[in-house]
Amino acid sequence: MEQQLMQGAPPGPDGQVTLANWRQSPFSKWGFRNLRNLVPTAAIAGATGSEVTPLREAWRDLGELDLVDAAGARVPAHRYLRAINVDGLVVLRRGELAYELYDNGLEASRQHILFSVSKSVTGVLAGVLADRGLLDPDRPAADYVPELKSSVYAGATVRHLLDMTVSIGFSEDYADPNGDMPAYRRAVGWDPGGPVGGADLRGFLASLKRSGETAHGEVFHYVSPDTDTLGWVLERAGGAPFAQMLSDLIWRPMGAEREAWVTLDSLGAPRTAGGVCMTTRDLARFGEMMRRGGVANGRQIAPAWWVDDIRSNGDRRAWERGNFAAMGFPASRYRSKWYLFDEETGAFGGAGIHGQWLYVCPTSEVVIAAFSSQPDAADIPYSVAWIANCRHIARELGAA
Repeated sequence: MEQQLMQGAPPGPDGQVTLANWRQSPFSKWGFRNLRNLVPTAAIAGATGSEVTPLREAWRDLGELDLVDAAGARVPAHRYLRAINVDGLVVLRRGELAYELYDNGLEASRQHILFSVSKSVTGVLAGVLADRGLLDPDRPAADYVPELKSSVYAGATVRHLLDMTVSIGFSEDYADPNGDMPAYRRAVGWDPGGPVGGADLRGFLASLKRSGETAHGEVFHYVSPDTDTLGWVLERAGGAPFAQMLSDLIWRPMGAEREAWVTLDSLGAPRTAGGVCMTTRDLARFGEMMRRGGVANGRQIAPAWWVDDIRSNGDRRAWERGNFAAMGFPASRYRSKWYLFDEETGAFGGAGIHGQWLYVCPTSEVVIAAFSSQPDAADIPYSVAWIANCRHIARELGAA
């Protein structure tokens, strides 16, 4: 089936990838690396020529390293990675390429969707705007976007959006066909059928209401609309489209080798919560910038104080009261769209559905960027095993 996807002119009905099936296996193996062919996107221009940050090679044979699967069984890395449908993997040690793997049609030069690792990218752009005095995290979000004054976000600050502590009546249940997610996906243009009631993404966000259970700031409640709302705030604060700001302020100066993309709704609103697409190597470059305190290509790209704040802060009590802690997700704090994965090593990063990961370990000086086409959107035992394996890889390389 895999080899028949989108083959022929036109493709046969059994191999046609569409808006109706692009997130379903096996169609996702094509859809996740070709999303630009299914939905509108805006380009995020990268660097050119000598401005590209080089990745020197210092290869390590990690293919036979023992990793642990979700059932607790020890498996050689090359078998484990194939079993969990990893499409692309880049491991950096001190900024040098230590290991690289591609599968399921992905190549080093091809973009792949980040899903919710997009949130971590958006969080860094917020820090750049804050450092330039264009964004105040403590101000109400509705000060920047008055259209939110009748929504749940009327009383929420930008910091509440950044840390996902908005008291919102929205359930991010990916498997519930009658829940909140189907209308949300139609609003962002990710599902067929068009927006319900004519609601585009911004209209959908402005219609969301409070849960009425807690005050803003008390409980970590993972919902993607918070980050799409943050993207709206950033565009108003920065006075430019999200894709342009991300290119001008981070992507090109960071030395990204290829352009990235962000998906757009029918009116051009960017899906900043989950619609960014980039190459595996550029995701690793982004992680390396964060490992080095915001420095890349010999320049301070993200403000060092913002990176320090991500690594040092985040409300542990809000996390412990939240929905991810109850499920057993392997993190202990959340700050500005980044998880703290490991208190001992300080490892932090981003996570996305279907197996997208960015893992940054300062103590081992290791960055792990991974794209996958895992069939299940969310799988906690898999996530626990993945973070444990990233820690093992980082320790192995850090001891070298």
